[in-house]
Amino acid sequence: MPLLQVLRPTLPILIGASVMLTLSMGLRQSLGIFMQPLTHDIRISVSDFTLALAVQNLAWGFLQPLAGAMTVRYGFRPIMVVGSLLYIAGLAFMAGAHGVVSIMIGGGVLIGTSLACTAAAIAMSVAARAVPETVRSTVLGIVSGAGSLGALLSAPIGQLLNEGFGWRVGLLGFVVLAVLMIPAAWYAGRIDQVPLPRPTSSEDIGEATAAIAARAAFGNASFVVMTCAYLVCGMQLVFLTTHLPSYLAICGLDPMLSAQTLGMIGGFNVLGSLFFGWAGQRWNKLALLGAIYILRSLALAWYFMLPATPASTLLFGAIMGFLWMGVGPLVAGAVAEMFGLRWQAMIQGLAFMSHQIGSFLGAYGGGLLYDALGSYTMAWRIGVALGLAGGIIQVAFALVRPSQPPLLKTA
Repeated sequence: MPLLQVLRPTLPILIGASVMLTLSMGLRQSLGIFMQPLTHDIRISVSDFTLALAVQNLAWGFLQPLAGAMTVRYGFRPIMVVGSLLYIAGLAFMAGAHGVVSIMIGGGVLIGTSLACTAAAIAMSVAARAVPETVRSTVLGIVSGAGSLGALLSAPIGQLLNEGFGWRVGLLGFVVLAVLMIPAAWYAGRIDQVPLPRPTSSEDIGEATAAIAARAAFGNASFVVMTCAYLVCGMQLVFLTTHLPSYLAICGLDPMLSAQTLGMIGGFNVLGSLFFGWAGQRWNKLALLGAIYILRSLALAWYFMLPATPASTLLFGAIMGFLWMGVGPLVAGAVAEMFGLRWQAMIQGLAFMSHQIGSFLGAYGGGLLYDALGSYTMAWRIGVALGLAGGIIQVAFALVRPSQPPLLKTA
């Protein structure tokens, strides 16, 4: 049966989830554009700004399991709509900031909380529930790819407004874009009316409590290894989105190049998400995850070892973009395979906590190392070393010990 015919009944849900994801991720990935003018204007340090983004990532990570569990009790729609409103409030706080406190509240706490309700874990759970298992990985790749388009839109808009009217107007432009998340979340919330499929195994955790589901997850060795390796993913990606614009400015390159590179990342994100969604339908998802981490680390080493040029920067953006959000359909698909759909958002959120600890280290740690050493050399070397180690361990474990459904013990 053609894929479009399979998806037609739930197409509005998938489109809503994709639009919500593309805006929440695209706007967040583009905040680094404003770091240099914002820090100079309100007289805060680079590490102050990156601390706010680090708080954002920690709030996102540690609230993600809670948001996922709340979707089981209250449904997806109220969680996603409230998250969209928090995103608008966070950007408005940043646009009106006159000191580090407003940046910390807006860019840190409010946007971090919003992302727990609107970003990949929730959007992927909505998409996974909306389609049959036979096409799930492919559809997750499509939604992740559509969700990657946000940087193509928001980064150039933000940079143009920033250069023409100042960083405050640029952030207000982001507020206008964020308003579109509300109707997208409302349409995606139709998933609450779609019944869950029947459990396929007596060991399915669909009828378990949240505590039992969490214990089952952390009792699964494949899930634990995936979660630990996920830390590397967050560290590398947030280091780039936060610090690449600053690095290019230090190298004396055109400020618009940073927006073009983030846009390049967003464009190739689409291709990578589609490819890894397709590949995850056919090959070991966890081994593919490890391969992504290894290839990213090699690309980071190549780029930072050479003098930065516009051509090398755009090529680097294309490579990293292809390897960027491909992890989304692989992680979501692996969690759905191991634990079913009912608690997918919560369990995926538990894994995502590790990712966000890595994000904290990438954002704030990179800023601290830059302030202390005056360059990003040590930061990228650490990122490369940890990425290679995590990727190799993930691939080796996935091939030696393929993932199995959890043994559910309720007594």
